[in-house]
Amino acid sequence: MAITFYAENIDFPKIKKRETANWIKNVVKNYGKQAGDISYLFCTDEKILEINRQYLQHDFYTDIITFDYSEGERMSGDIFISIDTVLSNSIQYHTDFEEELYRVIIHGVLHLCGLNDKSDSESKQMKEAEERALKLRKESGN
Repeated sequence: MAITFYAENIDFPKIKKRETANWIKNVVKNYGKQAGDISYLFCTDEKILEINRQYLQHDFYTDIITFDYSEGERMSGDIFISIDTVLSNSIQYHTDFEEELYRVIIHGVLHLCGLNDKSDSESKQMKEAEERALKLRKESGN
C-alpha cells in the first residue's frame, strides 16, 4: 500500500512527499480507516477538464477530481489536482498557495473517507474536516 505523487506537464509542487504521505495516513486513521493505494496526479487545467469531460461528463474546470476505489476500510483512489486552479483559488480567496494546495490534497482523501460536499451542510462538514486535518499537519511539523 502506497501513497504516490506524480506531475504531468507542470513543475512538481514543493511538497515533502514522505511527510505528506504520513499526514494523509494519519488523517485516514483518524476516520478509523486504513490508507491503501492513493495516487495523486498534479496537472494543468486542460488535463483536469479533459478528465472531467471524459469520465464525469462535466464541461468545466475544477481544482480536484477524486476516483474512489476503496474497499471496506481500506481507502484507495486516484486524485487529480489542477495546480492552475489551486493557484487561482489561492489568489481569489487570499490564501497562501501552499496552504490551498494542502487543503485540496486532503479534500480528496476526505472524499475517500466518506465525506461529501454537495449540500451546504455537507460543505460545512467538509470545511471543518479540512481545518482539523490542516491543523494536524501543522502540529506534526509538516
